Amino acid sequence: MIKVNGLSFTYPGTDAPTLKALNFDIKRGEIFGFLGPSGAGKSTTQKIMYKILHHFEGEVLIDDKPLSKWGKEYYARIGVGFELPNHYLKLTARENMALFASFYPKKQIQDIPQLFEMVGLEADIDKKVEAYSKGMKMRLNFIRALLHNPEILFFDEPTAGLDPMNAKKIREHIIQLKNQGKTIFITTHNMYTADELCDRVSFIVDGALQITEPPATLKHNYGRDVVRVDLEDKQSAEFPLQGLGQNPQFLAFLNQAPLLRINTLEATLEEVFLQVTGKALKI
Repeated sequence: MIKVNGLSFTYPGTDAPTLKALNFDIKRGEIFGFLGPSGAGKSTTQKIMYKILHHFEGEVLIDDKPLSKWGKEYYARIGVGFELPNHYLKLTARENMALFASFYPKKQIQDIPQLFEMVGLEADIDKKVEAYSKGMKMRLNFIRALLHNPEILFFDEPTAGLDPMNAKKIREHIIQLKNQGKTIFITTHNMYTADELCDRVSFIVDGALQITEPPATLKHNYGRDVVRVDLEDKQSAEFPLQGLGQNPQFLAFLNQAPLLRINTLEATLEEVFLQVTGKALKI
């Protein structure tokens, strides 16, 4: 669905490029993530792809068509969930959505009250947005991106500013969108969000991509193939995962006291990021 070759971008008035020859592709129906710290170039990449930033170097193809060749019809195919709330504060939430709906073909528009119900805002649909909390505005951002039932979705830090319960609901909705066949590009510095949602992630640091793999592959390749066993008497030990069920030391250790827990010691995405890039994720 999306192919990017040699994408570079330098903001006017600056000498150093923000993006440095990025190469990646996003398959139709895939959730693809850019994982990196603030200022790495994640949002800049998305802004190019939804045509807010222009004059880039390289090639961006959307459904095998150069981005520059797409006209206004492109915006009916994409939905954008911005990192920060972006609404008309003096209008009600319903009025905001009705205004945005007027930009798109009527046949694409989804049932607006149902969208509000989906994110738990049905009781607040006729409140002015200035009365919304940040978390409520972020949920309004989310459903605004879905309003016209787009094929491609761009989410920039989709769970930022949300409490754990609503962040979980948004992640679940994103997975449902994938199951509907949507192509989804997420940028985040939240390791948990990327790990739970993305089919593949790219690590981006200082405008350059370091590696692209499925999260499970990264955690396996950079983790340890061992398990840690904790007993109720506070004894702990580690054993190789290979041949664990036939390991006499492992079986003997289990008989010393009641079992408290067994954990694999695969790396987290944040640990992998540090190993690959040499930088902490949250900087």
